[in-house]
Amino acid sequence: MTTRIKFCGITRPQDARFAIELGVDAIGLVFTRRSQRFLGISQAREIRRMLPPFMSAVALFMDDAPSWIEEVIAGVQPDLLQFHGAEAGPFAASFSRPYVKVVPMASIDDAAAYVGLHPAASGFVLDSHALGALGGTGETFDWKRAPRIGKPTILAGGLDPGNVAQAIALVRPYAVDVSSGIETASGIKESGKMRRFVEAVRAADG
Repeated sequence: MTTRIKFCGITRPQDARFAIELGVDAIGLVFTRRSQRFLGISQAREIRRMLPPFMSAVALFMDDAPSWIEEVIAGVQPDLLQFHGAEAGPFAASFSRPYVKVVPMASIDDAAAYVGLHPAASGFVLDSHALGALGGTGETFDWKRAPRIGKPTILAGGLDPGNVAQAIALVRPYAVDVSSGIETASGIKESGKMRRFVEAVRAADG
């Protein structure tokens, strides 16, 4: 199976353009104001318009107000929502958009039970942060703890060009999600790291 790739925390059009050239499957746009990778709607709309057919725009939220989420959906038209906080299943499902829910592996002992709280989710992001903390920290979790959950699994948390092949071999995720591992600073992607990450994923897929 081909491992899908998402570049998260895109803040600059030039980084989105290079992601397109590399054939990345999705980009993540961060709309929670607590994040150093936060984007306003006008910036996000500029990047969204660049994306070709079949490349997804993912809008990331973390315990944000429903009115703000609705404003982003209306202004940016993301293909998918990604919830990083303590959002309940009915809340996440209320926006008439497919969504994925992040599992904070640093806080969760029973990932299967946590996943069960979101029956409408299209998939789950296994990330290394604790509940209530932001992702994009560059830290990994023990990949051997990755649960088999019966829905697409997106592996995140501390992935970079040097470790993503090992992570894929252990977890066999549907997709990998990288942010800090391809950056020189928060929200500033580096083309060499972006390219090497994609090459490492393709090599791991064989």
